Amino acid sequence: MQTRALAATLAATLVLATASASTQDSPTQSPEPDRPASQPSSVILEVTGEAGLPPRYAVPDFVALSGDPATQEAAKTMGQVLWDDLAFEREFYMIPRNTYASIPIPRRISDIQLDRWREVGADGLVVGTVEKTDSGLRVEVRLLGVKGGQTAFSREYTGSAANPRFYAHTIADDIHMEQRRLPGVARTKLTFSSDRDRTRASGTVENREIKEVYISDYDGANQRRVTATRALNITPTWSPDGRAIAYTSYRSGFPDVLISLIYQGKLERPTGGRSQNWLPAWSPDGTRIVFTSNRDGNPELYVMDRDGSGVRRITNHPAIDTTPTWSPTGREIAFTSDRSGTPQIYIAEATGLNVRRITSGSYCDRPTWSPAPHNELAYVCKTGPGYDVFLYSFARGEAQRITQGEGSNESPTFAPTGRHLAFTSTRAGRSHIFTVGRDGIGMRQVTTAGNNYTPDWSK
Repeated sequence: MQTRALAATLAATLVLATASASTQDSPTQSPEPDRPASQPSSVILEVTGEAGLPPRYAVPDFVALSGDPATQEAAKTMGQVLWDDLAFEREFYMIPRNTYASIPIPRRISDIQLDRWREVGADGLVVGTVEKTDSGLRVEVRLLGVKGGQTAFSREYTGSAANPRFYAHTIADDIHMEQRRLPGVARTKLTFSSDRDRTRASGTVENREIKEVYISDYDGANQRRVTATRALNITPTWSPDGRAIAYTSYRSGFPDVLISLIYQGKLERPTGGRSQNWLPAWSPDGTRIVFTSNRDGNPELYVMDRDGSGVRRITNHPAIDTTPTWSPTGREIAFTSDRSGTPQIYIAEATGLNVRRITSGSYCDRPTWSPAPHNELAYVCKTGPGYDVFLYSFARGEAQRITQGEGSNESPTFAPTGRHLAFTSTRAGRSHIFTVGRDGIGMRQVTTAGNNYTPDWSK
């Protein structure tokens, strides 16, 4: 069972160290994301389906114009990943790939037999070619209207051959933007903590297992470790620019806020290590961090500038105030407090004024604010032996239950579009990260190794 935020907060005030680090923090030396250059089409046409229905898309394997195994594998990967990316947003009806596996794809896009694709009911056909170059790959892709044969989308991408999946992610986001005026999430990433390394924290009496911070693509691919401290590293959160992760670490024997600059291999400690600090959350503009601290004796919320300066206290109550999250405007903060007797979700101005309660469940925790223009707050409440994810609408003043009691579901986080949520669930036996549409449809499991906790979705 995942550690509850309030229980962890209370424990942090009573004990000094549950894990300490004997090694230096070593953020993974991840290269800058490989962004293939593209040449856009000059005319935009929209592929449509029958009245009132989404267009039906087919995405066969891309054609490898080079005979080497690496290029052939890259072409196959791009076709499958692109199909998955387009299916994720649910803007198109994706025709299952096994229904058209027997349709041959010619080496030249101009020779495609559109009548075969009309037979399987496709409105749009996404086809591509992949060619090896001296510097990497050249990828050409087109979206063809099957009924009239028109080209609705045409791009050429060039770049490194290191990550074929990223070409597919880029194409998916470009298609969503051109055809639906919708920013996709295929190039976004998740961060979370995990105990998958099965090592033990050094210097602890309990000899408990550690947790490290990981990142992955939005769909769970390319999972990479960010920390390597043999300590507890938990509750990671992305900076708005996607270049840094703030998290809670026990590497010094007590909880403190650290920031890993993941593409520079640098580590910052804005709180200075002078007190117990945990559960950081970035402001929407990335200039401030709100966090919980017991520096004045009781767990309260504090705000500091990005570099650790300008610390100011924003709550002042004998109860525990914790798990803060910013509103999209940066003018309000939602948080969990047990000031009413049981943990509930409260909202206050970023100055700490005008505190109001919005939940009334038996135990509610882990609020996360939706991005604009959605005016919603996701959180969890106890619904039996476990927890479920709820979505509170400020416009309606009521909450909708997203998960339905399958396992315990915790720590929700919104996709940058607000159309999906990632969260932790025990529905698969262990604790894993799942994604789901904000309507509760389209459940996908993202992690499979170890136990995984507290996801956060990059912008």
